[in-house]
Amino acid sequence: MPRMSKKRKLELSFFLNDRGRVAYNDLCRKCQHECKQSFRAVVIDCPHYLSKRAKRKEKIT
Repeated sequence: MPRMSKKRKLELSFFLNDRGRVAYNDLCRKCQHECKQSFRAVVIDCPHYLSKRAKRKEKIT
């Protein structure tokens, strides 16, 4: 595996784990969208994620 340049490491420093690899949040790991968040993030605000417990909005007609 090629090494990361210093510039690339600085850009990804929030995503790098203790092994120096890019790690995403558990909810974002299998997500197909590009809005992935770091494993360090505590509060997640993802417009694409809808938990099974969330109450769905009903259409008002």
